[in-house]
Amino acid sequence: MSRFIGLDELAARASVLSRGAVASLFLAATLCLGIAPSHAQTVQLSRTELPDSPGHLRDLELQATAAQQTPNAPQTGTASIRGVVLDVNQGIVPDAKLTLTEHGVSGDRTAISGPDGIFTFADLPAGRYNFIVTSAGLETFVSSEITLKEGQHYEEPKIALPIATASSDVTVRVTERELAEEQIKAEMQQRVLGIFPNFYSSFIWDAAPLEPKQKFEMALRARSDPFVFLVTGIVAGVQQARDKPSAWGQDLPGYAQRYGAAFTTGTVSRFFGSAIYPVVFHQDPRYFYKGSGSVSSRAWYAMTRSVVARGDNGKWQPNYSHILGGMTAGAISNLYHPASSRGAALTFENAGLGIGFTAAGNLVREFVLRGVTHKVPTYEQGDKSSGKSAIK
Repeated sequence: MSRFIGLDELAARASVLSRGAVASLFLAATLCLGIAPSHAQTVQLSRTELPDSPGHLRDLELQATAAQQTPNAPQTGTASIRGVVLDVNQGIVPDAKLTLTEHGVSGDRTAISGPDGIFTFADLPAGRYNFIVTSAGLETFVSSEITLKEGQHYEEPKIALPIATASSDVTVRVTERELAEEQIKAEMQQRVLGIFPNFYSSFIWDAAPLEPKQKFEMALRARSDPFVFLVTGIVAGVQQARDKPSAWGQDLPGYAQRYGAAFTTGTVSRFFGSAIYPVVFHQDPRYFYKGSGSVSSRAWYAMTRSVVARGDNGKWQPNYSHILGGMTAGAISNLYHPASSRGAALTFENAGLGIGFTAAGNLVREFVLRGVTHKVPTYEQGDKSSGKSAIK
């Protein structure tokens, strides 16, 4: 049964169709122009206004569901974690892989230790973290939990990776002698400005004690360095200019005698003060860099190391080795000095000068040489009891 449509109803239907057509044209233009309306510009279309486009609402619902299902990605922040990877011999471990996990957040961060063994995780948000260190041939290291605050820069204590064993029944242990050998090798590379030897400065506060053979090897290496011959020549030249001892004259043979005497005295002092007596008294001939505390405490420490030595047992004691080494060198020098320069005065003069020069030299070691010495181990830490960081 047909029904006639009145004019009012026809006008109402035309109005609805017009609004739907306008909205459809606007949406099509937006898509063609590549315009992505912002949240504030989103066109709100009701089912009454656009009855023929139910798929639009379903698309919006699917996008919202997908956003909720996207896993959390690592966030960025202002905190950081830094450290250095070493082996049990205190050797640097480059190219070690580090994997950082944040508790409650999916997605890990990774880093590789550099040529100096140092690694850094930067731009971290506040949170709780753990990291794992792996390197070929070495055991895996798992850190303890690290709680970072916003903006905190955390330094991981020294990491020492043991050598990986093929069987759980095999145990590999590094002896103190092997550890001392590695540390001596590092010290033999230390040079001020890359030129002047700084072998007897230990920047490792808890360095392993030296065995007797190692003390003699260090003394021989120190006295055979080319720089020693240059310094001896300068000392002989100064003595020549001052005409001391005058009995040797001012000619070339006189200079040769002064050169020979200076070199012999230095060699005797080095071997007795840094090898023979340290073996007898079980003392360490090296200067242990403090590097922390007040200026006055560091200065006092440096000057008193000329008369105080660290024993092989780690305890401080009177520096018998250095004092007797200087006196022995003075006594033996009486054998090759002219008669006018011999006597007990020469012996005690050499000993006193040795103590004074060592005290002054230690001040330079403590406050100056650290910053200009090349090849200082990256894992050096100075006196840890005073809160000095292990990483520069």
